[in-house]
Amino acid sequence: MAFDFVQGEVLLVDKPLEWTSFDVVNFIRSFLRKKYDLKKLKVGHAGTLDPLATGLLIICTGKMTRQIDTFQGMDKVYVGQMKLGATTPSFDKETEEDSQFAIDTISEKDLFETAKKFLGETDQIPPLYSAVKIDGKRAYEHARKKEHREIKARKVIIHDFNLLNIDLPLIDFYVKSSKGTYIRSLVRDFGKALNNGAYLTALRRTQIGSFSVKDAYTLDAFKEAVMIETDNHE
Repeated sequence: MAFDFVQGEVLLVDKPLEWTSFDVVNFIRSFLRKKYDLKKLKVGHAGTLDPLATGLLIICTGKMTRQIDTFQGMDKVYVGQMKLGATTPSFDKETEEDSQFAIDTISEKDLFETAKKFLGETDQIPPLYSAVKIDGKRAYEHARKKEHREIKARKVIIHDFNLLNIDLPLIDFYVKSSKGTYIRSLVRDFGKALNNGAYLTALRRTQIGSFSVKDAYTLDAFKEAVMIETDNHE
């Protein structure tokens, strides 16, 4: 396979844990510019993943960056895990637990019936610890300075929300949702709907539209593929 990163490529990448989506873009841009001796190269991603999430990122280079909006508009599929009975300010493990709740009266029937309530179109408020822009700054910048800011709700669609394995306080789940959905917010709202609390403990994006993480490169595998391809043409 011959790459042409200037004309444009669509790359499927399996984002590592604790990397930001921008870290992945910067890594690929830096590597390609050095490898091909390029002064400039457009590289962008279609749909942010939080640092504590792994899985599918679509990375576009060159002229294919014009297609980013198209990819961002596609439905996403995730598998994850939540902890019931506690909350954190960030709705995930980035911050410490700030409240705990008893969960001994919650039944599996309660859990499944509550999950069904989220199907369809819903108003969702993104986390304050997120990349949403408020007053020209990322929301997480305000959050880390303990500055309170209101974030407007947005319309999202939850196509599927299935509980896969329940071993309280931990619950494994599957979600298929529209663009702009924050799974951390879905988990937070799930806890609230039970008059309880919940936060995200793990998340992996497995699909964007028809693109699957099964076909994605790790960063090491991507570098190796480029090295092999260029070596074959030298």
